[in-house]
Amino acid sequence: MRVSIVTVSDRSASGERDDLSGPVLEELVTREGWSVSSYDIVPDESEQIEKRLLDLADTDGVDLVLTTGGTGFGPRDVTPEATMRIVERHAPGFAEVMRLESTKKTPHGMLSRGVSGIRGATLIVNLPGSPKAVRECFAAIAPALPHAIQLLHGDTDGGHESKKTE
Repeated sequence: MRVSIVTVSDRSASGERDDLSGPVLEELVTREGWSVSSYDIVPDESEQIEKRLLDLADTDGVDLVLTTGGTGFGPRDVTPEATMRIVERHAPGFAEVMRLESTKKTPHGMLSRGVSGIRGATLIVNLPGSPKAVRECFAAIAPALPHAIQLLHGDTDGGHESKKTE
């Protein structure tokens, strides 16, 4: 599975602050045995987020894009809106499970506005911006990601042989 990571943060994009969540995602993805195709940091600007997501899905053809950051209530948190403008189909289950798992740890988990959706054969999932939340949310969705990608690539059998009745 080819995965791209996009950190959305004004301060990290400008070099004011180190990105802590992107490297955590990179480590988690690598541990799963998946390939990290690219890792980018973009500011909280809708146009730049949209352009990067479009390039990754339409030009690079990656299987999965994981974003981190820009999903809260802050005035510059625009990752969900940018994502929803470019996806062709909604895939709400990933965001729902992440919020459910996060609220088990803290009531602030319900403040995440992250979304997930599909563009072509690319799944895009918004994760929160904190390293701790990234770890928790990734753990919640990782088991379903390989099957989701199989389905996007047309393997509707999920790699299992169908049982025939005779």
